[in-house]
Amino acid sequence: MKGLLMINLGSPDSTSIPDVKRYLDEFLMDKRVIGKSYLFRWILVKLIILNIRPRKSAKAYKKIWWKEGSPLIVLSKRLFNKVTQLLDIPVALAMRYGSISIKKGLNELNKKGVKDVLVLPLYPHYAMSSYETVVEKVKEEKETNFPSLNIDIIPPFYKDKQYIDILSAKIKESIKNIEYDHLLFSYHGIPVSHLKISDPTNTHCYKVNDCCNVDSQAHSTCYKHQCLETTKKVIEKLNIGEDKHSNSFQSRLPNEPWLKPYTDSELERLAKAGKKKLVIVTPAFVTDCLETLEEIAMEGKEEFLEAGGEQYTYVPCLNEDDNWAELISKWTKDYIKLN
Repeated sequence: MKGLLMINLGSPDSTSIPDVKRYLDEFLMDKRVIGKSYLFRWILVKLIILNIRPRKSAKAYKKIWWKEGSPLIVLSKRLFNKVTQLLDIPVALAMRYGSISIKKGLNELNKKGVKDVLVLPLYPHYAMSSYETVVEKVKEEKETNFPSLNIDIIPPFYKDKQYIDILSAKIKESIKNIEYDHLLFSYHGIPVSHLKISDPTNTHCYKVNDCCNVDSQAHSTCYKHQCLETTKKVIEKLNIGEDKHSNSFQSRLPNEPWLKPYTDSELERLAKAGKKKLVIVTPAFVTDCLETLEEIAMEGKEEFLEAGGEQYTYVPCLNEDDNWAELISKWTKDYIKLN
């Protein structure tokens, strides 16, 4: 029997400081999130970050928390319920971090008699700190706890035509009744070092001029290239001029170079350049979460207006949209036909 396992990022169980600290500990101690030696990571996370950040993060989570719980978890469950209704095979939902673990998701499917698991990491783009860590965790759990399961994994879908169609439709619907000067694509940031580590050629990323636009095997695992490709596909679909959009990267830790331009800097630049009416979209995420609801929809708006902007429109993620649920079910059915 075949089954589908959908995997998202995860969330603390509550906005309490102990729950947030526990979540951040698991997240930041992942070697694919902070790509340093274990000793360096342990010192940085255990002795520094976890003594400072949980209180601040807990306050941020409280700003976006719903009565039903974490928006990311609630929205993921709503999507899961819709996909389940569209398929006649077992479906499970898991998170890379937190209490809804990948082990629990695989176990749920295994108990239902599933032998062939199709895994959908809910990340459009390849990054070692998102897509790759999900894949490696699934492999680890299979080898340790579920050796009889067969695993197939849906590849990053950043330029899949049907995905681009529904993402573009979401943006178009959100801006149909407003006038705007600029559309900003804000992607989650990653350290530049992650791009270099992920380059299978070891000769392309940040070693070739204009590397993201020069064809290379490296693009199959290059987060920046894939983000830029998503933007290109969307603006082609929506017929948006080159002078009316730009890309930026949000969220970063100090002490090493991250992808630029930074979203907060870009918001200020655009406002001061006369782009007074801004639309912002976050295509690195398919589900609204702390990084979209608090960092972009709230803090980003404040930064833009303080810099002189006048109108700020945040486009929600795909979340539990019917078209998104139908596309996931289609990918699953196509996989079943081929296998």
